[in-house]
Amino acid sequence: MARPAGSDLETSQGKTSIADAVVAKVAGLAAREIPGVYGFGGGAARAFGAITERLPGARTSSTQGVSVEVGDRQAAVDLTIVVEYGVAVAELARATRRNVIGAIEQMTGLQVVEVNINVVDLHLPGDDSDDQQQDQAPARPTNRVQ
Repeated sequence: MARPAGSDLETSQGKTSIADAVVAKVAGLAAREIPGVYGFGGGAARAFGAITERLPGARTSSTQGVSVEVGDRQAAVDLTIVVEYGVAVAELARATRRNVIGAIEQMTGLQVVEVNINVVDLHLPGDDSDDQQQDQAPARPTNRVQ
């Protein structure tokens, strides 16, 4: 029998809250696992990330192109991604959505109410001019979670 999502986060012994940044990181890492997802964010964000990762000791941000809204028991995720040329976008979105939902629900106990995927660019083999694209963030509805 399935337990209601979020039931492990609030017990008689106390309440567990999970920061937006934690959920965003889980979502970003889960989305990166899917073959065909080339990168995250719009062009300006990717250009900044490319510069940052060239600095000694710097790391690529696992939350670039990921925004989340987290409530007490639910979460909603928006991903802005770049897809590799030749990949079926609908199948990629389905696999990404499934992986992100599974990872967040398993790791946090939150119920994922939606994962919106905004494909902003197509990466062609040998194409390194991604930094010339405009940064585009998806419009996010408010009050999606409880």
